[in-house]
Amino acid sequence: MNVIPGQPNASSATGTRNRVSDPAPYSGICSVCLDGCPGFCEVGKSSFRGREVVYPGPFGKVTAGATKKYPVDYSHLNIQGTCVGAVGVEPDPDKATFPAVNIEREIGKDYKIKLSIPIFTGALGSTDIAKDNWEGLAIGAAISGIMVVIGENVVGMDPKAEFDDKGKVVKSPELERRVKCFKEWYDGYGEIILQQNVEDTRLGSAEYAIDKLGVTCIELKWGQGAKDIGGEVKLKSLERALELKRRGYIVLPDPEDPVVQKAYKAGEFKEFERHSRLGMVDYESFEKAVKHYRKAGAKFVSLKTGAYRITDLARALRFASDAGIDLVTIDGAGGGTGMSPWRMMNEWGIPTIYLQSIAYNFAKQLAEKGKYVPDLAIAGGFSLEDHIFKALALGAPYFKAVCMGRALMIPAFVGKNIQKWHEDGKLPADIAKYGNSVEEIFITAEVLKNKYGKAFKKLPWGAIAMYTFVDRLTLGLKQLMAGARKFSIEYLDRNDIVALTKEASEVTGIPYVMEADMEEAQKILLG
Repeated sequence: MNVIPGQPNASSATGTRNRVSDPAPYSGICSVCLDGCPGFCEVGKSSFRGREVVYPGPFGKVTAGATKKYPVDYSHLNIQGTCVGAVGVEPDPDKATFPAVNIEREIGKDYKIKLSIPIFTGALGSTDIAKDNWEGLAIGAAISGIMVVIGENVVGMDPKAEFDDKGKVVKSPELERRVKCFKEWYDGYGEIILQQNVEDTRLGSAEYAIDKLGVTCIELKWGQGAKDIGGEVKLKSLERALELKRRGYIVLPDPEDPVVQKAYKAGEFKEFERHSRLGMVDYESFEKAVKHYRKAGAKFVSLKTGAYRITDLARALRFASDAGIDLVTIDGAGGGTGMSPWRMMNEWGIPTIYLQSIAYNFAKQLAEKGKYVPDLAIAGGFSLEDHIFKALALGAPYFKAVCMGRALMIPAFVGKNIQKWHEDGKLPADIAKYGNSVEEIFITAEVLKNKYGKAFKKLPWGAIAMYTFVDRLTLGLKQLMAGARKFSIEYLDRNDIVALTKEASEVTGIPYVMEADMEEAQKILLG
């Protein structure tokens, strides 16, 4: 049966379902709960698998995104078009064409990062799905001219990492691999950013990356939109669980407990959980951290914060303003992740459009007081070009880019799998109908061959797929901007969108469709 989006107690994310088609709407429990049912639902499955059912699965093979429907979202905004004039180019039909639209952007305070299109990846940290698809993601970002973010805990989770007697990292082959993948293909656009949480800070991963790997961009992490606790992964062996506990992580159940060890060896459970600590934010320590990373050699320092209450959003913007942060990425509730508690992902935090609207108002207030406003980016459920347009227009002029998490991971998965199926001679029919070579399958292959020559053969197909997806976003965004008669990205503004409902107008401050432009229209009509 089809599960109603956002319905509790039954989801493909947790491998659960209802026995009947009419469950109680709030609890999600079947309207008739039968003694004799084996327990298909989340309550039932939790009765014998317990804590395993808290998380989407199978871990390392999926990313998951919230299914809750919010009262207002970006679909309640529409893009305004016009048949008059052109902004950013001469209003000449031979010059004001959509291929002429400029969507390149620079972000940052003093150290400027150039982007070929104003998007970047979500933070891709220590989950297996990030590690296993990193080549496609990082190289794809480099050749597409966008930023890629190395997420939290990569050093701490590296089984081959080496540490000095103070517990500081001196070598991390996994972090080295991740940085090298991007830098080998970097061509002037985009950048690689390394994220820091509590454990990363203790291990000194930023200092190592700056000093030994040439990383210049560091991101402090307060949180994300999918959850309001630290990063989590699952561990498949007792030895790995013990190792990570020794490195300072919270590991559950306790791998040092003899009872737990006995249960694991008996096959009663097959996975441990590794958890990061909660960060404790205060003004002085934040300012000190920013100064420390600048002194250590970071040219660009950013902040990633989540869907916390609006007082925390105010802290993020004011702290970042005072510290001279280059970029603040604000992640709204309803996004996706490699591993977050499923009910938390659906039921906590301020949804993206609400959070961005509040952030716009806060940024405007700071600017009106003469305060520095760092460049802002918004994250939380974006996937296609109309989302990029709406988010940039809603947040103009303060929001300069859109962070796309799961949407930019998908091409890396797809391209990697196509390459494997091709090598095994098992291309699915829906792909094989386009041909049997990389040139026939990927519509951008000839462009990349022309650019990279013999090096094209070194490109993983996941990277080609990511480039192809970004090329589609580029085309689509240019078309939408041309329709709005905005021929360079800096000209997008709040006048380029309209609210379809009174509630959407109230939340965003964007005029209601039946009222927008009405005063000017009356002058044209009756003047």
